[in-house]
Amino acid sequence: MNDQVSHTDSARQVERLMGEELSRGDASAQTVLPILRHLISAEDNSVFSDEILARVRGMLNDLAAQLLEALRDHTGERAADEEAHGQSASLAQAFIDNPELLAHVHALALEWQLSERLQARLALDPVVSPLLQALIASSDQATQDTAMRFLAAQARWCQAQRRMRLPLGELPGELLHAALMTLRVLRIEDRAFLDRCAQVESEIRARYDEGASRLGLASHLLFTLGGGAQAALSVASAGPALFLSALGLASGQDRDLVVYSTHESQMARFALALRASGLKGNAVEQEFLAIHPEVLLPEGFGAIGVDRAAALLNAGYGAN
Repeated sequence: MNDQVSHTDSARQVERLMGEELSRGDASAQTVLPILRHLISAEDNSVFSDEILARVRGMLNDLAAQLLEALRDHTGERAADEEAHGQSASLAQAFIDNPELLAHVHALALEWQLSERLQARLALDPVVSPLLQALIASSDQATQDTAMRFLAAQARWCQAQRRMRLPLGELPGELLHAALMTLRVLRIEDRAFLDRCAQVESEIRARYDEGASRLGLASHLLFTLGGGAQAALSVASAGPALFLSALGLASGQDRDLVVYSTHESQMARFALALRASGLKGNAVEQEFLAIHPEVLLPEGFGAIGVDRAAALLNAGYGAN
């Protein structure tokens, strides 16, 4: 009886500790986008110029360039260099001011940073993981085809990240819509310009297929695995891209939030997400140490049940 009471008290202490850490991490998370927006927008940011800022800025500039190029291709008009630069800068700034788009691009930059870190420390290929190799060799033709398409999409994404670029077709549907609507802010009172924008938007939407994007293919691939998708909850087996998608689905969180939870300031959220996904004690510890090799989970963390971990996550910032 005394052992049972002691076990219950220990579990409550760990829950309280994780809840406090989660609250601190969530409070920190709410300041990230305003700070990121300020740093990216700063004209002189030499003090803050690091890889993440440069990558986020590069991707937003690339999105702006793609939209303006599509507009120029449609009209056949070519603006002077100074005017084109001004339009690109204005559009990129408008993207920075969109919190959902900025958060997504930030998550992609963090994912690439994590991929490079795992490649250097664990020799994890950012394109071809052991699980993906197995799926490509599957006897099921549909699984094999989806795995091959994801492999190609992941390879293209890695190449784009090295160049700090982001194809429009890789945006989730709601963010592509937001980017297209943002194009109109350049000359909101010019009726002819807005008509041309509408035509360009229609052409881009006609070509867009969210299911063929990297993230769309990852979700489809995990869906085809059914109960076997649990295998993707091993980052060493699945690779970071599939692992992050699988953890988002299994823990009931948005994938971008899962990516952000791998940051050192969000370790409580990451640990709880692993537990909420259904992983047991040893598996949780293994995946946690793969991302944070120098940090140990608090003693007694395994006493937190799956449902309780999910409840703690849902009570926090950014929960769905």
